[in-house]
Amino acid sequence: MNPAKAALPDWLAHRASSTPHRLALVVGDRQWTYAALNADASSMARKLASLGTRRGSRVAMLLHNGADAALLIHAVMRLGAILVPLNVRLSAEEIAWQLSDCSPSLLVVEPRTAELTTIARDRDRALVVIALHDDKIPGLPSLEALSEADVALPVSHDQSDVVAIVYTSGTTGQPKGAMLTIGNFWWSAIGSALNIGTHADDRWLACMPLFHVGGLSILFRAAIYGITAIVHDGFDAAAVNTAIERNRVTIVSVVAVMLQRMLDARDTTPYPASLRCVLLGGGPAPLHLLERCAALSVPVVQTYGLTETTSQLATLAPEEAVRRLGAAGKPIYPNRVRVVADGRDAHAGEPGEILVSGPVVMAGYAGQPEVTANAIVDGWLRTGDMGILDADGYLYVLDRRDDLIITGGENVYAAEVEAVLLAHPAVAEAGVVGAPDTTWGQSVVAYVRLGDSTSSTPGDIAEILDAHCRSRLAAYKVPRSIQLVDDSLPRTATGKLKRNVLRELAR
Repeated sequence: MNPAKAALPDWLAHRASSTPHRLALVVGDRQWTYAALNADASSMARKLASLGTRRGSRVAMLLHNGADAALLIHAVMRLGAILVPLNVRLSAEEIAWQLSDCSPSLLVVEPRTAELTTIARDRDRALVVIALHDDKIPGLPSLEALSEADVALPVSHDQSDVVAIVYTSGTTGQPKGAMLTIGNFWWSAIGSALNIGTHADDRWLACMPLFHVGGLSILFRAAIYGITAIVHDGFDAAAVNTAIERNRVTIVSVVAVMLQRMLDARDTTPYPASLRCVLLGGGPAPLHLLERCAALSVPVVQTYGLTETTSQLATLAPEEAVRRLGAAGKPIYPNRVRVVADGRDAHAGEPGEILVSGPVVMAGYAGQPEVTANAIVDGWLRTGDMGILDADGYLYVLDRRDDLIITGGENVYAAEVEAVLLAHPAVAEAGVVGAPDTTWGQSVVAYVRLGDSTSSTPGDIAEILDAHCRSRLAAYKVPRSIQLVDDSLPRTATGKLKRNVLRELAR
């Protein structure tokens, strides 16, 4: 039997049957047992079905973290539909592009995000947009007011069934929708459990966005394990520290800047022994942060992962954090990692491109078979990241993709920002790179050469370009610094921008 086609029982329905009274979800003052969570998610699934949503339908979600988002995520899966979680920090233009690309049958919004859909609704009059609650958004119907359709919900899913399409930026700056399957999330959960273990009383805090694969994975892993997921409406260091103390949080997923703020808010008070794992992603942790964690008994588990690998792919144990500074660890079972240089497996310590394989690797990019074929070759995903494997098999990520900037755990691709800058009539050339930043890891820096006809002063044009970017990009993608240059930007003989030269300038 093809294991990719092997059916898995619906994990939420299974939990409602096997551990119905166990606490499943906590959001603010609201709590759900697994029986209650399954009942509410099933009710919402049947209301989605009343709109014509069926198994395999695409349901886009433009919601901030909260009970609504958590319930909708489970409801879409209970129905066997495909979730498309959209980043609420994107601009209306970016939202419109992604909706056009994935063509969902339904878009679910809330008062805080409804305005972001105006461009999409103007371009696609057939797009069905719905709110979750009555009387919240004038002119939009609400899911809450609908009757439940009399449909049978699936009791199992093939491992090959796509459960989510999560957008990740491409090296050309064009977003791509990674198709993640039931099997991807299942094996990600199993690999994580074999790596850090599971306890019946575990409580996993989701203070990362649920529209990111890292946040989404927490909800699914909790249901698979039968543990409690605690969802915060955003990241607040004091709130996270309080939850660790009062809500007995045992696992939390963060990036370096979040952990730094948690430690600053904590001061010198050690964390309780009940906190057994802090999964740290978004790039290697600086030494001073790891040393502070050791002093406060923070069990940091550094990770390396991608949207395309359903979150974490490799992890580094806490006891190795300082001794193997900068390492991302070893691949979690049953995944594999290679480093390839000049078309062959690199020697220990030799830099090359990181390739990964295993059941956590996505099914492909939605609607882009050629891009998928170039990315996944003979079962190996070409990450585009550069790294080394040491003699003991530990992975070190030397550099993310050349044009990738990681700022506060968010991925920003240089080409995307450059395209926006070049769209302004005053700009003749634009080059974007990441500069070292002690708070965010990296900050976005732009080098711009203006056209000959531009008459504005440097101060005025910098403000104009800043406003231009803010109207078209998410706030975290907007350059923190725009440097005006008089000469042409450095390029190769074939006209390719030499970003390495700009990176040296930025340093």
